[in-house]
Amino acid sequence: MLKKRSLSLAGHATSLALEPEFWAVLEQMAAEQAVSLPELIGQIDEQRAGSLLASACRVRALAWMSGRAGR
Repeated sequence: MLKKRSLSLAGHATSLALEPEFWAVLEQMAAEQAVSLPELIGQIDEQRAGSLLASACRVRALAWMSGRAGR
């Protein structure tokens, strides 16, 4: 089940639907980096190379969790 959130990216309103588990990881990432969730998603948005934003967020969350598993 997807959870949809509305946010502003680069001054434009948008919505993003992800599974609650991915939202939880993104929130942890934002807290650890001391940025807001919209700021983190904005960074992901700027760095995605043509992929869908939801997909880019999932990939970034998985990569972050994989890095934490090695700690």
